[in-house]
Amino acid sequence: MTPKKKKLKRKQWIGLVFIAPWLIGLIGLQVYPFVASLFYSFTEYNIMSSPKWIGLANYVKLFTADNEFWYSVKVTLIYTIFTVPGKLTVALIVALVMNKNMKGINFIRTIYYIPSLIGGSIGIAILWKLMFQEEGIINSLLKAIHLPTLHWLGDPKTALPTIILLQLWTFGSSFVMFLAALKNVPADLYEAADIDGASSWKKFVKITLPQISSIIFFNIIMQTITALQSFTSSLVITNGGPLKSTYVLGMKLYTEAFSFYKMGYACAISWVIFIMIMIVTMILFRFSSMMVYYEDGNDF
Repeated sequence: MTPKKKKLKRKQWIGLVFIAPWLIGLIGLQVYPFVASLFYSFTEYNIMSSPKWIGLANYVKLFTADNEFWYSVKVTLIYTIFTVPGKLTVALIVALVMNKNMKGINFIRTIYYIPSLIGGSIGIAILWKLMFQEEGIINSLLKAIHLPTLHWLGDPKTALPTIILLQLWTFGSSFVMFLAALKNVPADLYEAADIDGASSWKKFVKITLPQISSIIFFNIIMQTITALQSFTSSLVITNGGPLKSTYVLGMKLYTEAFSFYKMGYACAISWVIFIMIMIVTMILFRFSSMMVYYEDGNDF
């Protein structure tokens, strides 16, 4: 082996050593659990005993005999349908307001972003539960202005909307991306529109939305994936209740795995969630040409 080849091989080994921690984490924390969960989904497994191969029995039971599963699918879809558009709408409106040059605007933007840093945590879910409980601050404020109070978390009609409201409040990540996209919209487009006498609404629809459509599409994908995997708020705030009105698929998976110790069945649910996410993502990408503006002439 020539000195040049030895030196190259040495560099390759050095590179491998540097990325070894990442490779170990990838294989041990992502690839292995991913493959193992697929195997366990075809077994009867309760941790205390060895997995017993039962083929498609878990999936057959899930789709044909488990009404609770279908109810949790319904709750998850309702949650997703309202959360994703709602969060993106709030994020875009705030980004449009924050896209101004004024004194202290950077501080104001930071304040608006902070809820997203803690929004998915256990702590903020507990805070939300305390705020919306029967004697919480929200009902206290309603009493102060002589309005009727509500059983926010005790009524099946209001429990899910209350949790959705928490997600709308944590719009920071989408807000930051929208704000960055708005900063990159060419100013000369607005100047040309002003010369033509276009209204603010016309400029928003014909210039702003097409120019940031790729970011809108990206946010739709990411927020949909997040919503379909929702779990923390339902567990901490309502524990899936009342009357399972907030019993999302993540709660169903958790209950089967850690209340009934049906790990194989829970793995089957996790793969159904994965397939749901994959199908929804594929559908969105299928229609991406209708949602994203391209400079080569495709319609928005």
